[in-house]
Amino acid sequence: MTVEEKPKFTKPQLFLRIALLVLLLAGTVLLILNRDKIQQFKAYGYPGIFLVSLFSNATILVPLPGVMITSAMAMVFDPFWVAIASGAGAALGELSGYLAGFSGQPMLEKSDKVKKLTAWMQRNQSWTIFLLALVPNPLFDVAGFIAGASRMPVWKFLFFCLLGKIAKMLAFAYLGAGIFSVFD
Repeated sequence: MTVEEKPKFTKPQLFLRIALLVLLLAGTVLLILNRDKIQQFKAYGYPGIFLVSLFSNATILVPLPGVMITSAMAMVFDPFWVAIASGAGAALGELSGYLAGFSGQPMLEKSDKVKKLTAWMQRNQSWTIFLLALVPNPLFDVAGFIAGASRMPVWKFLFFCLLGKIAKMLAFAYLGAGIFSVFD
């Protein structure tokens, strides 16, 4: 099924999808309102870094500064493990966009940019997820929506998202550690 086709849902399916979308939006608002409390998780080491990254990537269309936290934590902890914890948390957090696309499929905007990204993802789904996860950009949530709406297998979405996020976090972690070493 492509994003262009109009899906037909039963009433329980439609209710479940709407409830999931409302829950995701409420969670996004809750995370934004409590972003200062989320910062406290970094005091718990690698699990805290994982949680901060998970929460900062679980917002929909409103990014929180996860890569900045990764850079800062790499000044204190081993940059490699910071990147692994942060990348894994970020990939799991991105499931919010995937689930929003899955639940809000009929509401996916049909702008020219979304149509172009949808066409590119239909040809290169896995590599599109990897590249957009690798580069800091606001398009990743839209790609997650499209992946969910087009029924990309969740394991495939997570795998390529994880690869891209870990590679991106490695760059930010070693950059943060390098900056700290200059001032040592």
